Amino acid sequence: MKEEFINLSLTKNDQVNHFELHIGEYQAFIAFKERPTKIWLIHTESDPQLAGQGVATAIIEKTLHYLKDHHYTLFPLCPLVYAYIKKHPEWKAIVDPSFEGFEQDK
Repeated sequence: MKEEFINLSLTKNDQVNHFELHIGEYQAFIAFKERPTKIWLIHTESDPQLAGQGVATAIIEKTLHYLKDHHYTLFPLCPLVYAYIKKHPEWKAIVDPSFEGFEQDK
């Protein structure tokens, strides 16, 4: 994650089912669906002015740390989150065992 994003706080907005990261006047979010101890990350989006700055990586990393710290198991349905975990397999430890997506990639 780029240094400029390290001190930014991740917000879990349960009203709209988003993890949010605010960068100045702009925002990035990951949409989710949640059940007790399980979470589905569905879609990642950021303001077009933030494109190419590493914001998606920052919000994905912060969200994964949140999920790990709060003992969630993850279903990475969002293609960006899925690709991030594929590149950083240490995060597979929080992926729900019933999620077969990574096994299908072999």
